[in-house]
Amino acid sequence: MRVVDVNEFYSPTGGGVRTYLDRKMGIMADLGHELIVIAPTAQDDWVEERPGGGRIFWVKALPLLLDRNYCMFRDGEGVIPLLDQLQPDVVETSSPWRPAFFVGEWQGDAVKVFFAHNDNMAAYPLRWFEGMASPERIERAFTWYTNRYERFLRLYDAFVTNGPALAKRNRARGLRVDASMPLGIQRGSFSPSLRDETLRAALLAQCGLPPEGHLLIGLGRHHPEKRWPLVIDAVERAGADLPVGLILLGNGPERNALAKRVADSPHIRLFRPMYDRDRFTRVLASCDALIHGSDMEPFGLVAAEALASGLPMIVPDEGGCFEIAEPAFAETYRARDTKSATEAIHRMFARDQKVLRAAAVAAADHVRTDVDHARDLMAYYQELVDRRRAGSALPAGA
Repeated sequence: MRVVDVNEFYSPTGGGVRTYLDRKMGIMADLGHELIVIAPTAQDDWVEERPGGGRIFWVKALPLLLDRNYCMFRDGEGVIPLLDQLQPDVVETSSPWRPAFFVGEWQGDAVKVFFAHNDNMAAYPLRWFEGMASPERIERAFTWYTNRYERFLRLYDAFVTNGPALAKRNRARGLRVDASMPLGIQRGSFSPSLRDETLRAALLAQCGLPPEGHLLIGLGRHHPEKRWPLVIDAVERAGADLPVGLILLGNGPERNALAKRVADSPHIRLFRPMYDRDRFTRVLASCDALIHGSDMEPFGLVAAEALASGLPMIVPDEGGCFEIAEPAFAETYRARDTKSATEAIHRMFARDQKVLRAAAVAAADHVRTDVDHARDLMAYYQELVDRRRAGSALPAGA
C-alpha cells in the first residue's frame, strides 16, 4: 500500500511530527508499505530519497512568518500534480488550512484521510483567553473554526486522531471521528534497567540537593502551551518543606523567559535537549518522576517514554498525558492549577517510593510502540481501501 502524506508540519528543524514521520517511513517499509511525504519548503522543489524506504517531495511554499522553521502551501498548484503522478492508495493530510480543502477536493481514486496531530483550539484560543471567559464560551466564540472542520471533513473518507484525547475533544464539538490511533514510542531505547544511582546523585547535586532528595524531570518545548511556569511555581512551593529538585530539558521560544525565571531558584536547572540518545535515556531512567504541565497535549509521548523508563508521573487531569496515567504510578492535579500541582508533588513523595516505582516498572512492559501504531494504522487503512475497491460504503464516524 502506498500512503502519501501532504504535511505542513514536516520540517527539517521540526519537532514531534518530523520524528514521527521519519520513524514511520522505515517501519512501513519493513511492513511492506510505502510512505511518501509532500512537505513545504522555502527552497526550490526537490526530492529526498530515504535509505530503507520512503521519499520526501519538497514543494516550494511560503515561509511562516511567526516561525521560520515551517512553511505553508499557498494552494495545491505544486501538490496536485504530484498526487496525480504518485497515485496513492491513501492520501493523508493534517493541516486544517489550505491543504484540508485542496487535498479533499483532489479527484484521484485514493482513500482520503484527515489525520489530526494537534488541536489548534486548545493550543491557542482556549489558552489566550483563559481567565477572561469559560472554555465553553471561548469555544462558542470560535464556532467558525469548528464549522470549517465540518466543511472540509465532508470531503474525506475518514477523520483519524492520534489518540483518545483528541478524539474526545473533537467529538465534544460535534465532529465525526472515525478512528483513534494512539501513537507509540521507539520502545527499545527506553528501559528501567538504565537507572544509574551515581548519575541520579550527580543530577541532584547540580540541583543543590543531597542523594536522599527527590528528582523531578520535565521534558518538552519551551512554549506557552506546555505551561512550564506553572510547573516551576509548583516545584518551588513544594520545595518549601520538601527536598525536591527539577531539571527541565527542552528548547523553544520561551527559553530566555524560563532561564530568567529559574535564575534564582536553588533547586531548578534548565538544560538544552539531549540529542545523544543513550545519555538521554539514562538521565530519564535515573530521575524519580516525570512532571508535566500541558493540558493541551494531544498525545502524551513524553509520558509514554517516562513510563517505559520506569518513572512515575505527575500530570494534569486533562490532555494526552492524563490518558496514560494510572493511580498505581501517577498523581494527577487540576489542570492549570498551581496549588493542586503542588499538592500532587507532596502526595507523590509521601507514597512508598519502592512500591510506586515497582508499579511504574511493571507498567513499562506494556507501553505502546511505534510499530504497534503503524501496524494498526495500516490495517485500518487497508480496510478502507478494500471497501472502496469492493464498492462498499466506507464506515461512518462513530
